[in-house]
Amino acid sequence: MLRLVQVKHSVLGRRVGVINGKTCRLLDRFRSAYVLVQWALASGENLDAVVNGHLGDEVLDYDAIYNGQSDWCLLPAFDHPDEPARCLVSGTGLTHMASAKNRNAMHEKAASMPMTDSMKMFQWGLDGGNPKPGQIGAQPEWFYKGSGTILKAHGEAMDVPSFADDGGEEPELAGVYVNDENGQPCRVGFVVGNEFADHVMEKKNYLYLAPSKLRDAAIGPELIVGGKFERVSGTVSIERKGKVVWSRAIQTGEKHMSHSLANLEHHHFKYAHHQRAGDVHIHFYGADAFSFGEGVSLKNGDMMVVEWTGFGRPLRNPIRIDRSKDRFVNVRSM
Repeated sequence: MLRLVQVKHSVLGRRVGVINGKTCRLLDRFRSAYVLVQWALASGENLDAVVNGHLGDEVLDYDAIYNGQSDWCLLPAFDHPDEPARCLVSGTGLTHMASAKNRNAMHEKAASMPMTDSMKMFQWGLDGGNPKPGQIGAQPEWFYKGSGTILKAHGEAMDVPSFADDGGEEPELAGVYVNDENGQPCRVGFVVGNEFADHVMEKKNYLYLAPSKLRDAAIGPELIVGGKFERVSGTVSIERKGKVVWSRAIQTGEKHMSHSLANLEHHHFKYAHHQRAGDVHIHFYGADAFSFGEGVSLKNGDMMVVEWTGFGRPLRNPIRIDRSKDRFVNVRSM
């Protein structure tokens, strides 16, 4: 199983590194994971072979990089380095029982029926989200997060804009995909993710789900190539002034979800415009638990920590709240 990172130096620029314990060995050719993947697709070689064939002599201290004590800094684990607009960040929700219950609690007061739309959607997944191989199952929820410009790296602050009501972590795993020259989607691997959303806005009315998702998303620090997505355990926690104020064990993977991975992927890539050659897709698979569902409100400077066993080091990001007055955006007529 490969563990790759993208790092950047103020003078030397971008590089790709292979993680082995406390070391980061740089590749001698590729300046981004995207270019590495494109090389593998064009050559027909698997990613492991390409990486092993281009290992360089330069070895960095991964501890120092991870802790922000190096001239090298971590970048998002994957991106489109030249055209961030060609990186689509999206996700699906209501795939885990805990998150479905949280969503149901947000919406149940406004619902006039015994079962809310959220629980209906979750039930459809339980009933038809795991079809036989090659068959099409129930359609899951889907939402748009943004383009590659919203991606944050390990250690970077995640912003709550002035117009927002709130900001909160959503601890997930996300799939990283690149479409080959024929438009065939190819799963590169998995990344630890903090999908991050405005839960207070969503709670006002479930039709605000779409704008509540238009926030930053963090992925990394590592890209895991060849990881298994069946049963994955992890931990999510909130640290305030160096102390843990909330923490929960979390689970994900196909055995803990209402949809199979293949079904989620089919319903994302069935659209022709999601099959454009060369495009990058970062797709979040849903959360098992998050602090807002237990009444926790994050404060400026709180550290959000997401860790999944077998998927690299924990992803740590502070929250940064803009308390300035919301400003009107004037559109100029041409």
